[in-house]
Formats: sequence, C-alpha cells, structure tokens
Amino acid sequence: MIPASLQANPSLDRWVAFPAPGVARIAFGKVEYGQGALTALAQIAAEELDVSMAQVQVANAATGAVPDEGMTVGSMSIEVSGSAVRAACAEVRALFVAQAARRLDCAEGQIDVRDGAFLREGQATGETYWTLAPAIDLAQPPSGQARWKSQDQHRLVGRSEPRLDLPAKMFGGGFIQDLVMPGMLHARVLRQPGPTARLAKLDEPAARRAAAPADLDILVEGSFVAFISPSEAAAARAHAAVELTTQWDTPRDLSPTLSEAASLKEMPTTELETGAPAGGPANRKRLQAAYSRPYIAHGSMSPSCGIGHFVDGRLTVWTHAQGVYPPRMQIARITGLAPEAIDLEHAQGAGCYGHNGAEDAAYDAAFIASRRPGPPIRVQWRREDEFGHSPVSTAMRVEMAAELDASGRLVDWTTEIWTNLHVNRGRTLIEPALPQGPPDLPAPNQATAFGGRLNAVPSYDIEAVRVKEHLVVHSPVRTSSLRGLGGPVNTYAGECFLDEIAQAAGQDPLAFRLAMLSDPRARAVVERIGVVSGWNARGAGGEGQGLGLAYDRHRDRGAYVAVAAKVSVDEEVRLEHLWCVADAGLIINPDGAKNQIEGGMIMAASWALKEQVKLEGRGVASVTWDDYPILRFDEVPPVDIELIVPPGAAPNGIGEISLGPCLAAIGNAVAHALGARLRDLPYTRDRIARALLAE
Repeated sequence: MIPASLQANPSLDRWVAFPAPGVARIAFGKVEYGQGALTALAQIAAEELDVSMAQVQVANAATGAVPDEGMTVGSMSIEVSGSAVRAACAEVRALFVAQAARRLDCAEGQIDVRDGAFLREGQATGETYWTLAPAIDLAQPPSGQARWKSQDQHRLVGRSEPRLDLPAKMFGGGFIQDLVMPGMLHARVLRQPGPTARLAKLDEPAARRAAAPADLDILVEGSFVAFISPSEAAAARAHAAVELTTQWDTPRDLSPTLSEAASLKEMPTTELETGAPAGGPANRKRLQAAYSRPYIAHGSMSPSCGIGHFVDGRLTVWTHAQGVYPPRMQIARITGLAPEAIDLEHAQGAGCYGHNGAEDAAYDAAFIASRRPGPPIRVQWRREDEFGHSPVSTAMRVEMAAELDASGRLVDWTTEIWTNLHVNRGRTLIEPALPQGPPDLPAPNQATAFGGRLNAVPSYDIEAVRVKEHLVVHSPVRTSSLRGLGGPVNTYAGECFLDEIAQAAGQDPLAFRLAMLSDPRARAVVERIGVVSGWNARGAGGEGQGLGLAYDRHRDRGAYVAVAAKVSVDEEVRLEHLWCVADAGLIINPDGAKNQIEGGMIMAASWALKEQVKLEGRGVASVTWDDYPILRFDEVPPVDIELIVPPGAAPNGIGEISLGPCLAAIGNAVAHALGARLRDLPYTRDRIARALLAE
C-alpha cells in the first residue's frame, strides 16, 4: 500500500536523489522547528536505503525543491511523512538492487547493501548507488510492490542518533534571525490597535527626525505603515517615535473581564453536537463540574522574523513557518503576485508548536518587498509584537456531567465545551490593514472546527457519551493553533473530573481507571505509572503533599500516555517530580522521543502554574516576560520517562501527547495535597486561597 503523502507526490525523484558520490539526498515537506523531525526522518531514510547517517543530506524545505506535504502540524511528521519517506526509499532501493543484479548477472537475492555499497554474497562488487544512478531514472511513480524492513531488521531506527540541527544552533548561525544578506534593509511595522482601526494621522516628520542620520523610507498603504532603513536601530527609532502618537479611527477597546474563559459563555456561538442522546434511569447518581483554561501565548524564546526579496519579477521569502507551500497562497493574495512567481525557503526559528507570528512576519516582509523591489527586506518582530499580535490559543471552558449506576460504575458522560477557533490560518495580521481588507472566509463547520473537540470523548469504556461544542467564532483576539489544540484542555478537564467521580464512588483513582480500560496497551501504561510513581504509598493527602495521575489516548487513536505528578503546596504549587509512561508504537529515535515528551510536560506545567494572556484596552496587555511569566529553569522538577514499544506496532506521533495528561496529573496532585479542588488554570496563589476558603 502506497502512503497517502507519496500518492500525492508520486515521483520518486521528489524524495530521493544521489547528486554526488557519497551523498544520498532526502527531501520531504515537513520542517524542523525544534521537535527533532529532521533527524528522525533522516534515520528512516538511511535505514531503508542502507546508507549511513553521514551519507544522508536532508534537503532544506523550499517550494519546488521538496514534496508538498502541507503544514507540519498535529504530531503527524512521523506518521505521515515518515511512512512516505520509508516507502519511497524502499522503492528506490528495490530499483537499484534490480539494476545491480542485472549488471552483476546474478539473482537479486544475492545482493546486499551496506553504507551505499552493493555486495554480492557479502563481497564488494565496486557498485554503489552512485555508480548505478546514471542508469536509473527516478522520475517514476512507486510500484507499491517494494517491501520495507521489519522491526527486527532495523539497524538505525530505534537508536538515539545525534540531532542534525543542533550544532549550527549551539554554535551560532542556525536561526533565521542570524541570516544576513548583501544590501539587506530592515523594516518595522506600525500595528493597528485592532483589526477595525483605520489610520487617521501619522507624524512622518517625527519618524524621520528619530531615524536621522540614517536614511528612512516610509511605506503607507491603507492602514499599513512600515519604516524601512539600512539601519535596524533607525527603523526601530522611527517606529518608537510615532507608536503612541499615531491617531486611529475606531480602535479596539477590550474589557479585562474578557481575559477569563467564563466570558465565552456570554458571546454568540455556533452549536456542534455529537454522540448519544441524554437520558437514563432516574436512580443514577449524577455529578457535575466545570474546568477552564485562559488564553495562552506561544511564548517562543525569540520573536518572529521574516525576509522578503523581490527582484526580476520573482519574490523569494525566507520564513520559519510550519510549512512552505500553504503560505505561498496567502502571500499571493496579499501581494497580488501569481503563486508561480513566489518562492519560499524554510529557515529555522525559535521552538514553536502551532501558529505563532512566523507566518505574519513573513507576510510583512513579503508585502514590503513586493512594494520595494531590489534589496532584501528583513522584518524582525519585537517581544511586544510577539506577545501582542501573534495568534494566541483560545480560552476554553469545559462543563461535564457524569452518571454512576447503583454499583458505582460510570455509565454516562457529557462534555460541553465553549471555545474559539483553534485552526485559523486564513485570518492574517496584515490584511485588515490593507486597502482590500481581509477575505471573506466560510463559516466554521464540523470539519474546520474540530480542534475544540479533540479528546473530548474520554479514552475509557463508557456506555453513553455525548459532546456539545459552543463555538465562539468572533473572538476578542485572534486565536489559532497551539500545541495540541483543544485536546490538552479536554483531557485536563476530563481526567480531573474522573478523579472527582472516583472520590464520589469511594474508589482509588488508579483502580477506577483500570476498571474502565479493556485495551491491553492502555492498561499497561496505567499500571506502569502506578509502579514508577509509588502510587501504593500515596496516602490520604490533604497535608500539603500530593500525588496525582492521569491517562489519555492521544486523539482517541494514537499514543497511549499516563503521567503522574508529585507536588507540594503552601501558598504556591511546587513541582517535586513528574513521571510519564508512553506507548507510541515504534520509536525512531528514543532520545528525541523523550525530549518531545519531557518538553510537553514542562510546557504543560508552565500552563498549569503560570500562563495567562491578559486583555485590556487596545488588545493584549501582557506583552513582556514580567506580564507573562513562564516556568523558570529552577522550577522544573526531575522528569522520568519510560517508553513501551510493542513488537510490530506502527509509529505514532509524539509531539503533543504528554500535555493533557500532565496538566491533569498536576491538577489531581494539587487536589490531593490540599483536600480542595482547583478547576480554573493557572493555579495562582489567589486561586489556591479561594479554593481553601471555599472548603
């Protein structure tokens, strides 16, 4: 069977080439932004081709140079691109083995490949991929007949190979922010105070005085304003000189109450409902609870950057977006150029999972360059831009109800969700400022609004489950995708509520979960998390020390994950230890997988204890690290991760799997420590005090 991504990009030469002796060039459409996909996909290719990692050269993602695999999202790089790379390389190896057998006049079964060299019954033949390459045209579709290696044949897959992207990053020059081009100009963009604001008065002389003695070009088109100079500092001075004095018609004015998820219930919604109808015997015990998470930011360590260069009718854009093909269509719409006249090249940026400011910085640079042909134009956002104008993850409120039968068995479950859009790439930052305005986009439906419902169905054997989503289409701020979309919040709410249900039923939380799990792989991770966390010594709690756990199957079909958290709580929550047991099927690079899981747990811990976007007045008010704190290095606890790899299991995505269970494990640990339940994130000192007073 040919994987879908290979079917969509069916020419083998799009995936594999042998451009020079000793070099196997591998191309794929997914990009590296800190998650380690580049290394893992290179391992898959090297494994199937039987070349060494040193012989693999990964093509940089660029339009026209790599297959179009859309965006790098949803922890799908290994599942989607990995399967395509594996199949393409197996096809290529089969073609070369057949050619070697013809040239050596022997059976294909006598041929083996080691480090790109073809052996006959273990003996060198002088033939290699590079000697055979001139005789083979890879501009052909896959046959679907090539067989890839089984798990017991792997030599490279399953090993912790060093990350290919780290040396440049560690020693300088590895990021888009480091790119320097001859004659490059720098631009700063003056932002509207809200998408409906219109430029009324701009003090251009003040901007020029501030930029002096450097040259300054001011681009004004509609309500879009950019200051362009050979000196980045001069462009910044010009921007600062008018940022507060520029006059706008109809600026945004937001109430601070919109920062809280509870405000979503007061906004117009679109209703989306799935599942069994409600209703059961009247003698059931019914429980209800509501949980929430506020708007949160990506919080990447470096603000976004983009570079555009328009020369001889072609526009080239360097971006750290999550893909190179989809943004090209947006750039065509923004600039008025034909898509065929636009090239995008990926350049790595600060770690990010989802839709941060990377694309918008690229759109800024592309638009300015299209209006100022000749020199490369670099747009480097400030920290205030990143926090204030990049998309944020939507606030969510999750209300749940459950029913227990007379034996204490959970038999009925309802999840009701209030959320903004989680996938919103069609709404750019720049277009509301341009004369043509933003495009008319179709109304959300079950397919486009899926993000809010992820993991809303509990990963347990429950007779009746229903989910109702209240989609708030018009948000006070621009929302879009952040790691896991709505899945982590739904898992957090569901797993914390499950602990409340277990308590009401008078049952141990771990045993209560196991009683509803028939899948052996699910049971294995839950049982194991109890062992590694010392669950049997947990105690009654309520004395400021707590141990909690949670389980989830990612998106109801992927990896199985259980997390336990040990905390101490006084006026604040302190993380003492985190554990994770995960079954994500075949693991390509164990160290990389553990990095992903650990990173997700630390991010979830930061969400749980620290993070909240504050809204007020013209938009986001939390625009510095002081206003938007994240977990500090000295607050990160010991993290232990154990991977279960069942024989013959297919690989599952890793990047998002630990967030929801970790959020819930921390929530359950805090409740165990306090003897009181906190339901609204983050767990601040004030919320701890209110929860204790409520008890």
